[in-house]
Amino acid sequence: METDRIILRPWRDSDAETLYKWASDPDIGTRAGWPPHKSVEESLEVIRTVFKDATNTWAIELKETGEAIGAMGYGPSCDCKLPAMDGEPVCGYWIAKPYWNKGICTEALRLMIDHVRKTTDIKSLVSGHFVDNPASGRVMEKCGFLPTGQMVFDGTQYHGAGRPIRVLRLVIRPDGNL
Repeated sequence: METDRIILRPWRDSDAETLYKWASDPDIGTRAGWPPHKSVEESLEVIRTVFKDATNTWAIELKETGEAIGAMGYGPSCDCKLPAMDGEPVCGYWIAKPYWNKGICTEALRLMIDHVRKTTDIKSLVSGHFVDNPASGRVMEKCGFLPTGQMVFDGTQYHGAGRPIRVLRLVIRPDGNL
């Protein structure tokens, strides 16, 4: 999947150093709910485990540099207690700090949503963002996610104890059951 600026592609072992460069930044993980990576080896392990399902987890590659600058994906409900409905995947993403506020994450999310519409029978996606990271919510809203009015509090995520998560949902195929 691609646009003029980015490609969504499977993660490769060769991305480990670049992933470490971005994921070791404490501002990235804290906003997304995971601890900063401590080594290239840890980043490689994340690629081989967390990002292993290339059918629905992708690196966001900047065409200009050929470098992975973030991640985009959807899948079964994570441990973050988002109120996913039966069969509803959780959507998540992050982007490296030098690329914040450039529209790249919104572009990548729109690309993924288009892929979901064209290749699956998924009816909706659920996502959320820590309320102290409103930029992530703006990305979702620009892509059609609507606030559900729900908040969850999750203490299992990195720096998550007591941090409210605002829940948003995107209806892809309305069928009257949402």
